[in-house]
Amino acid sequence: MPDPARRPRIAVLGAGSIGCHLGGLLASAAEVTLIGRPAAMAAIERDGLTLTGPGDARRTVRDLRLATDPAAAAGADHVLVAVKSADTAAAGRELAAATGPETVVVSFQNGLHNPELLRGELPGRTVLAGMVPYNVVRSGEAGYHQGSAGRLMVEDGPGAADLAATAARAGLGLELRSDMPGVQAAKLLMNLNNAVNALSGLPLREQLGQRAYRACLARCQREALAAFAAERIVPARLGPVPSRLMPAVLGLPDGLFRRLAGASLRIDAQARSSMWEDLERSRPTEIGSLQGEITALAERHRLPAPANARLAELVRAAESGGRRDWGGPELLAALDA
Repeated sequence: MPDPARRPRIAVLGAGSIGCHLGGLLASAAEVTLIGRPAAMAAIERDGLTLTGPGDARRTVRDLRLATDPAAAAGADHVLVAVKSADTAAAGRELAAATGPETVVVSFQNGLHNPELLRGELPGRTVLAGMVPYNVVRSGEAGYHQGSAGRLMVEDGPGAADLAATAARAGLGLELRSDMPGVQAAKLLMNLNNAVNALSGLPLREQLGQRAYRACLARCQREALAAFAAERIVPARLGPVPSRLMPAVLGLPDGLFRRLAGASLRIDAQARSSMWEDLERSRPTEIGSLQGEITALAERHRLPAPANARLAELVRAAESGGRRDWGGPELLAALDA
């Protein structure tokens, strides 16, 4: 029987922007081990982990265990996986060696298939899907900034209630969901903007405030919705606008969009997409798990997805030093080219 006096043990594999943010917030209610790159862990050891936002919120967290080897996840009650999608299978193999069947693994990653990939590497283990609805970017060597609000969502399965209780004690909202495939699809629709934002070079609020950029996103979402319908995927409703109406709302004139979809613009001035941050730091992006997911799904059903395919090409060019300062009208024209 578990000891009620023992603090829960949580390991975060992939302690980048999202991983450090989650681990730092949970540290007030759990023993947290961050597992990440040596330089990032060294900076946190030296300066402490500083979390800011939304608004003026600020805290520095020092009560953390820091590691660079996935073996440090041994003995954890929960492992939160926040590695890039390309590293998911390797992360699963590492966790298979480091943890036992009692450890619950939660994927807080982009895309549709990462929980499935982890389950393939962790047969018989509990692997739950999770979703982070807001934006987090690195703001310093050991600083991470949350630029928008929202509640975490986790698949309602074994061990999920314990994680939700720990999150509640830490003041972190976490909602248990029985429809995570729909939640992941809805999040993917929103994350299709990551590429538009990264190529604009602008903060999210400024980029989403311009109709031409929103038109680029709307084209991607229309293609995605058609592919989802062919695959019989029904996106969950996560905000005030149903998923099927999002492209139409994005196409409204700027003033009307601001009045009808003001919640979409409640993002602080520092917020940018994780893909912008990857390009800024010369790291590979997750374009294959975003626009790439849609083009693959569309191809399976013999549907066109030219906007998603073109944006993927432009992001891959940017990874190799290509343009990252596209104006809205010229980016829209590039999707038509």
